[in-house]
Amino acid sequence: MKLILREYNLKLKHTFTISRESIDFQPSLIVELQSDNFSGFGEATSNPYYKTTVPMMMEDLEKIRNIIEATENETPEEFWAKMHPYLKDDMFALCALDLAYNDLYARKKGKKLYELWNYTTDKNPLTDYTIGIASIEKMVSKMQELPWPIYKIKLGTKEDIAIVKELRKHTDAIFRIDANCGWGVDETINNAIELKKLGVEFLEQPIKADNWEAHATVFKHSVLPIIADESCIIEEDVAKCFNHFHGVNVKLVKCGGLTPGKRMIEEAKKLGLKTMVGCMTESTVGISAIAHLLPQLDYVDMDGALLLAEDIATGVTIKNGVISYPELNGTGVTLI
Repeated sequence: MKLILREYNLKLKHTFTISRESIDFQPSLIVELQSDNFSGFGEATSNPYYKTTVPMMMEDLEKIRNIIEATENETPEEFWAKMHPYLKDDMFALCALDLAYNDLYARKKGKKLYELWNYTTDKNPLTDYTIGIASIEKMVSKMQELPWPIYKIKLGTKEDIAIVKELRKHTDAIFRIDANCGWGVDETINNAIELKKLGVEFLEQPIKADNWEAHATVFKHSVLPIIADESCIIEEDVAKCFNHFHGVNVKLVKCGGLTPGKRMIEEAKKLGLKTMVGCMTESTVGISAIAHLLPQLDYVDMDGALLLAEDIATGVTIKNGVISYPELNGTGVTLI
């Protein structure tokens, strides 16, 4: 098996702002694995919050290039277990590698990934479209630029309720709110009351990630469901979220790929938690991998490629929230 690493700097259509940062470009690593005239593709993006950069990921993968390239015919589960000890401190790199291996494995089996997993796609959820923090006028303009059935609205400002009230004047779409750890306990509980009146479906990670006492309080008193994101990183975190959140948002780059992501979703279901997968402004490479988990999800946020000025791959397509799969096997990705 041959390992190929490619570095990209993905340009965004608009400056993307959340409660803790703004970006115009998203650095990204694409991993390609080649074997028997097949190629599999995976992706992970850089993230300052998790102290991860593309050069760091590339360095960590280069260190074990020989081990990776000596691998043949293992299942994705076996491959992930083999690689995890070497990459346990760089789950983003492990994610890109795991996505590529899952893609390659399914292509060699002659199946789409969801077919290999025996999933049916007739009840897939719609993806939301994210509106980053900006002036109210700019946020309205972004929403009008792309009419959509579900919007995920980034908040964490002093004008949060006013923003949502104004956005609500321009659409009947479902709203989801992501405060990215930007609120306090009382603020969350009080905001939830007002936001419920404005057609908000749930709140994502309003409180700082490690404040579990605060999460428990909000869980008990919020009139809206609370979904964990920054508090749910790896597999062990799912159980912690029970009785602290109503659901979990699994990010593949944070947990180390599709292989552990599937296990996290299964664990969440057993605990009665709502299941969601989110993206990290990936290209269509990463977004197409997420698409194969859709049959297991209640919610999905996989609009990353829609936020790009230019994509670097073809794969799944998204129109008005509906995800369509390409004819190709695996995740269906082709680099442009």
